[in-house]
Amino acid sequence: MTLDEILRDIHALEMDLQNYERKYGVLSETFYESYRQGEEPDDDAWVMDWSAWAGTYEIWLRRRAQYRDIISKLKGKDLLLLSIISRTARREPISVSD
Repeated sequence: MTLDEILRDIHALEMDLQNYERKYGVLSETFYESYRQGEEPDDDAWVMDWSAWAGTYEIWLRRRAQYRDIISKLKGKDLLLLSIISRTARREPISVSD
């Protein structure tokens, strides 16, 4: 997996989350907090959506954490952010371990 792939995943997940947010009228963070506390929709048709929404949000959280960890490790190897950006802007893959 590369840094670019993680970033593309984050963007794709954010688009999915935005679709749910538009449909249900709340931010994913707000929804997820209530979902984790056991709130369930009254409408049975929403149950699948809510489950998928929660799963998408959890994956998004993991990918964001992966991204932060990778950037931190790269900076720990004395790579300046400018160096990282120079490589990613040229579409040079930066391999990362999972």
